[in-house]
Amino acid sequence: MIPRLFLVVVGLLGVTTIVNGQVDVHLGVTTAFNATFVLDDGLSQAPRYRPQQTFKWAPIGFNAGIDLSRGFGLSLESILAKQGQIYDIINVADQVVGQRNIQYECLQLPLLMRFMSKGNSGVRGNFNLGPQLSILTRASEIIQYSASTQTFPKGATLPAGATDVTSHPDGSVTATVPAQSPKELASKETESFKNAEFQIAAAVGMDIDLARHFYLTVQARGNYSVTDLRNSDAIEALKQGKSSDVFGKRANLTAGVQMGLHFVFGSTRSFKYKGAKN
Repeated sequence: MIPRLFLVVVGLLGVTTIVNGQVDVHLGVTTAFNATFVLDDGLSQAPRYRPQQTFKWAPIGFNAGIDLSRGFGLSLESILAKQGQIYDIINVADQVVGQRNIQYECLQLPLLMRFMSKGNSGVRGNFNLGPQLSILTRASEIIQYSASTQTFPKGATLPAGATDVTSHPDGSVTATVPAQSPKELASKETESFKNAEFQIAAAVGMDIDLARHFYLTVQARGNYSVTDLRNSDAIEALKQGKSSDVFGKRANLTAGVQMGLHFVFGSTRSFKYKGAKN
C-alpha cells in the first residue's frame, strides 16, 4: 500500500514538472538486502546473551524524486522493510541453550536530499541523506531456552524456579533455571512498542542509464533510529527490575545494498546530452 503522503508528493512533483520544464522527475521501484541490528545496551551487557548476525530482505519499495539541478534533488520513498535481531542465550559453559528473537516490520518513509555528480556520463555517483519515519506494522519479541545454568547481570530479577543461586563480586548472579517454552515478551498487539520511530537514513551509490527513460540505482545504504521503539510502560518495567533484563537504551540499525529501477519523465541525463549534441 502506497501511503497518501507518497501520492501527494508524486502529485506535487508532477505539478513542478509542468511549471518548470527544466527539472527532472522520476518514479521507481526498489528492493534491498540488509544486515539488521538491535543495539540494546542492557542485552549487550548481559553475559547470557550473544548477538547473531541477522539479515533481512526489504522486498519492495517505491520512489518519487525530483532533480532540481544537475547536482541536487529530493526524493521520497515508501519501503516495506523487516528489521530485528536474534540473540543466542548461552549457559555458563558457553553453549547455546536458547534464543531471544526480536522482529519488526516497518513501513519506512525516508525524505532524502540527493547530491549527484554533475557530469553527463551514463554512470554517475550520488549521495543521499535525510530523516526517515518508520511506521510499525508488526513487532514481536519471543524468548525460549532449555533448563540450564545461566549468568544474570546485576539488578536482574531471576526467573521463577531458579535454584543454586550464586552471587559474584561484580553483582552478577549465576543460577540454574528451568526450561522456558516460547514466551512472548512484547508485541505490537499488546502495545509494548510505539507506533512509529524517527531515523536518519543515508546512502551512497551510482545512477546507471539503461535507456532514454530508464536508469538503475545501486547503493550502499543504512539507517539508524534516534528514538527507542519500546513504549514508556515497557521501559519503566525494566527500570523497576520487573524482568530478568536490566534497562539499556535500544536503537535499530540497518546496513545493506539497495537496487532500484526508475522511469524519468523526459529522458535520462546521458541520453539527453546525446540528443542535445545531435
